[in-house]
Amino acid sequence: MSLSKETNPMQAQADKGKWIRVVLPMVLLLAVCTAATAYFPKGAKASKPTAPSSLRTNVGLTPTVTATDPGPRPLPANAGSFLGTLSSNEQQIEPSITTEFNRTHDVIVTSPTDGGLGPRFNSNSCASCHAYPAVGGSSPPTNPLFAVYNYNGANNTMPSFITSSGPILEGRFINQPGTTIPDGTVHQLFTITGRSDASGCNISQPDFVTAASQGNLALRQVIPTYGDGLIEVVRNIDITNNMNANLTKKAALGITGHTNNSGNDGSIQRFGWKAQVRSTLLMAANQMNVEMGVTNETFPNEIDQTPGCVLNPVPETVSNFTPGILTEMFPGDAERAEYFMQWMAPPTPGKQNSSTTNGKTQFTNAGCVYCHTTSFTTPATSRPALGNITINLYSDILVHHMGPGLADGLQQGSAGPDEFRTAPLWGIGQRLWFLHDGRTNNIVTAIEDHYSLGNSSYPASEANQSVTNFNNLSPKNQQDLVNFLRSL
Repeated sequence: MSLSKETNPMQAQADKGKWIRVVLPMVLLLAVCTAATAYFPKGAKASKPTAPSSLRTNVGLTPTVTATDPGPRPLPANAGSFLGTLSSNEQQIEPSITTEFNRTHDVIVTSPTDGGLGPRFNSNSCASCHAYPAVGGSSPPTNPLFAVYNYNGANNTMPSFITSSGPILEGRFINQPGTTIPDGTVHQLFTITGRSDASGCNISQPDFVTAASQGNLALRQVIPTYGDGLIEVVRNIDITNNMNANLTKKAALGITGHTNNSGNDGSIQRFGWKAQVRSTLLMAANQMNVEMGVTNETFPNEIDQTPGCVLNPVPETVSNFTPGILTEMFPGDAERAEYFMQWMAPPTPGKQNSSTTNGKTQFTNAGCVYCHTTSFTTPATSRPALGNITINLYSDILVHHMGPGLADGLQQGSAGPDEFRTAPLWGIGQRLWFLHDGRTNNIVTAIEDHYSLGNSSYPASEANQSVTNFNNLSPKNQQDLVNFLRSL
């Protein structure tokens, strides 16, 4: 299967800034050094053997990139199965939790396990968005929102940044409309107004057109859930020990990075584009409420409480105490969705060859591995299927400055407006869209878009030297590195 040739609206925005790599560096070279040095990765030295030329020299050159993206590996999916070491009792409820993740929610609650959609929502099913290459993944080739937005008579119009062959995106406003007060929350794409099962509700969709025209719109694409239960139990100390390892090499590359810690217990958060969520339970409950509008025992209030639109008692999904029910039907929808995500096995890499083996070496040589850490090992756990496993997630679970080219203007916890979690690369071989806003379907473009000089608002991307090192590889080594990524 080949990638779609159509790019989403964010690609055009990214393309407009490509000239900066050639024009702006030449201007910067004429500036006073003391004013310019703050915008370059720390420690980039001309004499460093791993960086043949300093970044200041390289930024004046047109990147010589001959590598091409071979496209996603074809189906069948290399992901979407449960951990094979689950106990027999745990395996017994796999059908129930799979049904929950695939469930399409209507508005009116008709049973403890059905209903609750809206008043505002992005889609009506977990599996609608987490769909590819198998359930639990990310955006599929054909955008499912076009089958959702007018379903059951809803009066919605499709926002312009959603395209039929582009990624599923959610919108956040950087500031509250018409103010400079920070917002950052999700503004759901659709409402239940007009649906046959939502009589009496009359609310409008957000004004995305104005928000976009004012530079007040930030977009986020869907993150796969594969292996999340394993990421969840990685020890905090292992993450910090890895953060504090190889500091000399990281400094030479301009890499720092830091954790985004919970404001409650201080533990390291690890889910979401900015590592703003700590656990699979919080993630499942939050997404059920934010993405579908289904209130639950963790998030029991409707996001929009306009009279006439709150059509069910809250929370809409709860633990089921009906006598004689099956054990797996006791937890509410959010909890069963959590089990689904928590028990997902990591993606299986594709078959390796001499090209991908060399590509892995070049991945290290370029410095990519110092953010995209190869692996962690989970500790002993009370659920044995999750414990004592080496997981090759290719992420340090830290957040890093990525420069104004990727900055989205949103602060989440200690992750600043230009900082993002290192996205795990496992499963990237079958992924269709890249970066937080899904701006490209080309993995080589995604690599190049990690590069960004600093400006008066944000420091330079911590990936600048690694991207420069990639650009300086021979054509064969560049291609082998890309082939390695597509083998994951």
